[in-house]
Amino acid sequence: MSVRRFLPTVIAAVVPAASALALVVGVPATAAANPCGFYATGSDAFYNHCTSDGSRVVIEVEVFGPNYEKCVGPGNSWLGRSSKINGAYYVGRTC
Repeated sequence: MSVRRFLPTVIAAVVPAASALALVVGVPATAAANPCGFYATGSDAFYNHCTSDGSRVVIEVEVFGPNYEKCVGPGNSWLGRSSKINGAYYVGRTC
């Protein structure tokens, strides 16, 4: 088989496999970027309320001092600078 006939066959086999691999590898990275619940970046702290019903929930925000409660809706809620927030968790009720 000549290179002219062989090379297009190899490219046709490799390109879809590489594209599929890029999609599979990209899914965990995207999911890890905004996990459900509390997470912090290098500078900010967030609570991601993962829901499909539109509910609002009460979370307890742990800080260096007295903790406080906050009502959050679906999606990401900014809690403050990560240097000041220790964590946050769902307390079991809606608001």
